[in-house]
This record gives sequence, structure tokens and C-alpha cells, in this order.
Amino acid sequence: MLESVKVYMTSVTSVDLQKPELIEPGSFEADSHFYPKALNAQIHPLFSFFLNLTTDQIVNRYCRLNPQANEEVLFELLDYKPRFMYWSGVDLIHCATAGGKRQMVVIETNTCPSGHKSTPLLDDHLEQGSYQRIVEDALVPAIKAHHIQEGAVAVLYDMNYMESSGYAAAMADALEEPVYLIPCFSTAKSQPFRFIDDHLEVRLDTEKEEWIKVRAAVRWVTQKPWNRIPVNTQTLLLNPIVACLAGGRNKLVASMAYDLFNAEYSGTGLGITCPETVRDVSKQEIPLIMRTLGGKGVIKVPYGNSGQGVYTITCQAQLDEFMKQDFAYDRFIVQSLIGNYRWSSETVRGKYYQVGTIPNKKRSIYVADLRMMLGATEKGFRPFAAYSRRAANPLIDNLEDDLDTDSMLVTNLVRKLGEDSWDTDQTRLILLDKKDFHKIGIGVDALISGYIQSVLAVIAVDKMAASLVTPKGRFRSRLFRSINEDPALLDEILLDSETSSPKE
Repeated sequence: MLESVKVYMTSVTSVDLQKPELIEPGSFEADSHFYPKALNAQIHPLFSFFLNLTTDQIVNRYCRLNPQANEEVLFELLDYKPRFMYWSGVDLIHCATAGGKRQMVVIETNTCPSGHKSTPLLDDHLEQGSYQRIVEDALVPAIKAHHIQEGAVAVLYDMNYMESSGYAAAMADALEEPVYLIPCFSTAKSQPFRFIDDHLEVRLDTEKEEWIKVRAAVRWVTQKPWNRIPVNTQTLLLNPIVACLAGGRNKLVASMAYDLFNAEYSGTGLGITCPETVRDVSKQEIPLIMRTLGGKGVIKVPYGNSGQGVYTITCQAQLDEFMKQDFAYDRFIVQSLIGNYRWSSETVRGKYYQVGTIPNKKRSIYVADLRMMLGATEKGFRPFAAYSRRAANPLIDNLEDDLDTDSMLVTNLVRKLGEDSWDTDQTRLILLDKKDFHKIGIGVDALISGYIQSVLAVIAVDKMAASLVTPKGRFRSRLFRSINEDPALLDEILLDSETSSPKE
């Protein structure tokens, strides 16, 4: 194991993050699983109202404002039963077209996102907040329906101890049994878990060879999870690795999934709105593609997360600096830039620009996103949590070649300090509470639109994941290779406990 592992949650410095923990029922402590800012906040009445809307109300309102949308199809989509994306978080930005039409635009879909520690309590008497709701309504039913009912339950994590341990404590209460909280760091010399015949096993005491079989596990592993967790497993993983490869942590394949979804549902008035994307791009092709976007765009390493591997380009100097760098992977995606109206990308679908926050007293407007957390329940998809993040610096009208545009456009709060070492800038966190919600300038209709976009994006990724699995549940490695030909990624993928790379 690592000599030491540093995490960005200072509240867990006394925890030995090298060893699994056994989380007992009744151990949930709100102070340990919420940001203090969220713990002491009162949920905004408008956000509370949104969370309590019925599916019928959501569909009725959405179709009222979007009369071209097929109501029957939308009901079917909201009742969709995913095979792989049991829970998710979708990042959206509030944009407007050149003609002033506002839209919620999907930036990315995440298989194991944070969100609950940043969401105020919907009910002051339920101290576990949205942890309890997503666990009881989405995760526990999936665990109880799984064909394997013998063995323990676990949570695997590699960052965000505050939230992953919150899941474990809420699950222990809901299942009325202890839950193993298992570290899964990418740089660990040895792991306290293993897969035998596609079954997960955990070793609580690292000094003893006593392994305990796990029947189901919530996976909160974000950093290259496919290099130590097999794609093919018998243990239920929420969510499985195929969901990451199909778009939940793979922006290249996600773009294809969105396009396939939009093609399948063309004519229904329903579709996923996202930046114009060119995928499967080699580094040498990037300058040519940037020219088609007017010299302004966003280059992304497809398999990064937490703001890693994202490069905003607004001038030749920034592009030249990017081209000088070396990268571990061979393929990229390039997206249109959604910035200030005066310097957003020109695309065939027109220009989008950031609506941004309500101006402060200094007349500063900031880019802000919206993270929408949702899960698949027995009654269909439901929203469970949400929060917003703003960029570090305000938008400006006129750019200079040496300006740091990332600080105006990137909203992610997490900063990587080193291997398995993170920090979080909580000053840019915007809660949907009575104090902060008004700052992001959206209402119920924008929340509904963002939720619909989130559901469609999750379904698109789930459908892609389903296409990458055989009828017997095995990963179609040859098909995946054909749509994501990136040798560096393919070499990392662990198919099962005995195969280290995706070969037929």
C-alpha cells in the first residue's frame, strides 16, 4: 500500500485511508458527510418545490413549453429502466443562442459524481438528506434485486472520502447490516480487495489472508477505474466499469452515444443539447479543426475528470502551448467554445454564449454550471440533489492573447496536487439554498429542462453500454476497440481477473 494518502477532506485526516473500514448501522454523522456550508443552509423553496414535483407534473410542464416534444415518448424515457447507469450526475451550463433563446446544455455525464455533501436538507428531520433518498429509492432496490444475495456489501472509493463514507453509512442503515468502505487508489502497491472468478472479495485485516466475498458494491472510483476493477464481474457494481467506458467517464464515446440517441429519437422533439463536438481526433489534427471553429474551442483528453485534461483555446498562443505538451493518450475531442457572446465559437448550428450568474455589485458576471444528481428508482428516474459552481474570474468582453481563459470558464472545484492528493476550492461552491440560489439566475423551468437533458444523457450512455455487452453479459472488446482506437487506453483496461487488456 501507499506510505501515505492525502485527500482533500481535512475532516478525515485521522482515518487510515490505507485499510478498509467496517461501517456499522447507526454510524451516520451529518458533520462528517456534508460541507459545513451545506449543513447549516436552508434549502431554497423553489428548489424544494422542484424536487417534490411528480413525473406527471414535470412532463406536463416541459411539453407545455416545448410543444414539439412527444409527451408519450417523454413519459417512456422517464420510466426507462437502465441496465448499467443506476445513478449519475450530469453537468450542465445555462446558455443562450445568438437569438436569445435559453437552453440547458449538457457538458458531460458522470458515473460516480459528488453532490450530496453540497445539497441542503430537503427535510430538517431527515439528517441523512439526499444520501438517504438515493440509497433507499435507487441503490438498495437494485442490490435486493440482484441474483447474488450471499456476501457483504461495500463502497469502493479513491477520492472524496466525505461523500463515499456517507454512502456507506446510509447503506448500512438502509440494509441493516455493516458495509465495507474499501480504498481503491490507483497508485497503491497492493489493494485490500481482489476479484476471483469475477467476484469481488475484501480483506479487512491487511496482515491476514482472510477474504470476504462481496455481493454488491457502490463504486466511487474516478481515476482510471478500469485499470484495477474488471469490466466483467459477477458482483453487482453501481455503476459497473462498462458504464465508464461507454460515456460515463469517456467523453469520446459519450459524444457518439449522444449522437446515436438523437438519431434514434429524431422526430419526437426530444434530444440532447451539447456543444458541437469532433471526436476521435489525433493531436496533429487539432490545429485544422480549430480553424473550422474560428480559432476558438475546447480540447479535452477524453478520459479525465475533476477538471483534468481540459484546455480552452481562444488564440494561437494557447494552441501553440498545447501542441508543445506530451500526453499519455493518443486521442482527443474538440468542442465548440461557449464563452462570452463576443468570443464564442462559430458553428454550423450557430453560436451559444454563457448566460452566467446575476451580476454582482461590481457588475461582474461569472460562468456557472449546474450538477444534477439523479437515480433510477422502481418508479422511474428521479432527481435527488443538485448544486452549482462558478468560475474563479468573471467573464470579460474583450480577450487578450495572454489571458487565462480557463479561470473564466472552468468551474470545477477540485485541484489535483499529486498522486491521490486533492484540494477543493469551496469558495466557488454555490448551494441551492435561500442565500445563494438566486445568484445563478435560473428558475423551475430551467431546473426541469436541465433534469430532462440529464435523463436523456444518462439513457444515451446506458444504451451505449448495453451495445458493448454480449447477451451473456461479457464485454465486446472488439467493438469497443473499433469505436475508441486508443492504444494507451486499451492497454489499461482490465477485462477480468486474469486478463489485463481487451483482447478477444
